Amino acid sequence: MMRLDHVSYAVGPDGLDSTVRRIVDVLGVERVKGGLHPRFGTRNAIIPLAKRQYLEIVEVLDHPSADKAPFGQAVRNRSQVGGGWMGWCVTVDDLSHFEERLGRKAVPGNRKFPDGNELTWQQIGIKGLIADPQVPYLLRWDEGTEHLHPSQAYPPQAELTKLSIAGSPERVTDWLNCPDADPFEDVDVDWIAPSGTPGIMSVTFRSPNGEVTI
Repeated sequence: MMRLDHVSYAVGPDGLDSTVRRIVDVLGVERVKGGLHPRFGTRNAIIPLAKRQYLEIVEVLDHPSADKAPFGQAVRNRSQVGGGWMGWCVTVDDLSHFEERLGRKAVPGNRKFPDGNELTWQQIGIKGLIADPQVPYLLRWDEGTEHLHPSQAYPPQAELTKLSIAGSPERVTDWLNCPDADPFEDVDVDWIAPSGTPGIMSVTFRSPNGEVTI
């Protein structure tokens, strides 16, 4: 199983709260505070979406973890050029063949909730995203965390309907190495020939404010 799990938006120079406020106002939805990623040196806010997907708005912290962890580096890189869409993430049931192909192990991630619950996962591919921002990184949620998935924070008020990506579908298919799997099965993708850096150009949502493209 492979599907689009979430899209990540790195904050701009005005910081997390202002970036979140701007996005939730445009969409007409509520936010969820999210929390800290201690292994990555980042923190986030969440907007749950339909189809078990979500929008993550993420900020790098002034913390040693952010200098060492590729995810923290990726967020910092995007924020330093003004913020915006950092990347997209595909969830899979098994990361082992990606580990074999990339020649490295997935890294653990975690986020603790105020009530003591902890959401944990394994992820790989951030270095690939840094080198070529059109490709997704990959994630496997640990067993027993289904009820903690960010899409479940409140009943979704919006739905992701389209991604516009500067890049090549052939490149992404090659990166995923799963020609029979389609992470875009329930979302449209508009592929744009890149004139500069490849990656997500915009994301379109069906929201309480109508169709909104960010």
